[in-house]
Amino acid sequence: MLNFGGKPAQILQRFITGEIEVYISPFILNELERILREKFEWEENRIADVIGRIREKAVEVHPKRRVSVIEGKRDDNRILECALEGKAEYIISGDKRHLLPLKEYRGIKILSPAEFLMMIGAFTPSDAEKFSP
Repeated sequence: MLNFGGKPAQILQRFITGEIEVYISPFILNELERILREKFEWEENRIADVIGRIREKAVEVHPKRRVSVIEGKRDDNRILECALEGKAEYIISGDKRHLLPLKEYRGIKILSPAEFLMMIGAFTPSDAEKFSP
């Protein structure tokens, strides 16, 4: 499936085992597909496999409300819309420029992967020191 490690892989594992529920939207799926193709240069059959597996496990939502909170990168508003539609408790992101600075949006906490893992007790502050720049 996805070929990366670290904190995102730990979160992915929790998603695969059903420990956490993940909400996706058509926009998020399309964006993931684009990134896997353009940034990581994955082959089409591998991309289709990953997207199919995500669709099997995740809850797909179709946001009805539009938000315009993030000016610098408007596409990140689609992430907020998905979380609102799914009534998510958390948005987990590595986006330090646009999403993480919000910290919270309409009661939805916005956390880095490390913050999320610390919150659920899967990553300790001493672990965080090992990964600090």
